[in-house]
Amino acid sequence: MKLTVEFPSVVHRNGPAEISRLAKAIEDIGYDEIDIFDHVVMGHPHPDRESGPYPANMPILEALVTLGYIAAVTERVGLGTEVLVLPQRQPVLTAKQFSTLDTLSGGRVRVGVGVGWQESEYEALGMDFSSRGAAMDEAIDLMKACWTDDSIDFEGDHFVSKSMAMEPKPLQTTEGGDIPVWIGGGSKAALRRAGRIGDGWMASGLLGDAAVSAIGTVKQEAEKAGRDPDVLGFQCQLATPPRAGDPSTRDYWARSGDVAATAAAAQEAGFGWAAVNVTGVFVAGARSIDAMIEQLGALHDGIRAETG
Repeated sequence: MKLTVEFPSVVHRNGPAEISRLAKAIEDIGYDEIDIFDHVVMGHPHPDRESGPYPANMPILEALVTLGYIAAVTERVGLGTEVLVLPQRQPVLTAKQFSTLDTLSGGRVRVGVGVGWQESEYEALGMDFSSRGAAMDEAIDLMKACWTDDSIDFEGDHFVSKSMAMEPKPLQTTEGGDIPVWIGGGSKAALRRAGRIGDGWMASGLLGDAAVSAIGTVKQEAEKAGRDPDVLGFQCQLATPPRAGDPSTRDYWARSGDVAATAAAAQEAGFGWAAVNVTGVFVAGARSIDAMIEQLGALHDGIRAETG
């Protein structure tokens, strides 16, 4: 089973040297990838919007800038987003950012994308929330064209590119492959999208019969689209992120044995990847970088022992 770590933005308080030390330690422990959670801004409580699951002042480092920093201090570990809210970003610029990251990291990039849930964030970025699903499909197609085509000619309802070029191409493309694009989300639309155009599907805290059913749906959608479902990847975040005011989510990541058992259950359901949330590790009591590294080592070893 491949293991990824969702890197904790809260460590910005420790300074850049400690961010580097944590990233290097994650690589040295043996994790396969470091992923970054994405929000650009968070909404304060307001009469005209529903309350979100996170506080507005939650610290969140910008995903692609952080991955670029991590790329410079690591050598092997993969670099990804889990997940980037793609429809609220301009896709040509986003394609350029990922292509540059792939080039400078030596071809280590995986792109995880989702449609998001926060309408006020779309509004703040000048993007349309109501059409985000259709915009997502177009953005993925346009980014792939930027990464592969000598002349980028694209005309959709949301984005247009006429006879443009983007160089250099991502290293993975120049070496005969592609930057993998994985789809996050548990809605029916997300499952259809993952099967139809994704290289994999990213789930959050989904196990048992529900996970088996969702994975089956993704594979069925792939078959309908004439694709081989057996080449798709499946990743499960082993628990949903801690929620303010919900004590049941706050100590899970301190229980290494329970986490390893969850990973084994995820593997049994059909997931080949498992995601460890280091913000959850922090909330569960590992407040220093040393404590995070120690607990990440224990989690890694426990999960490997159960899943291989």
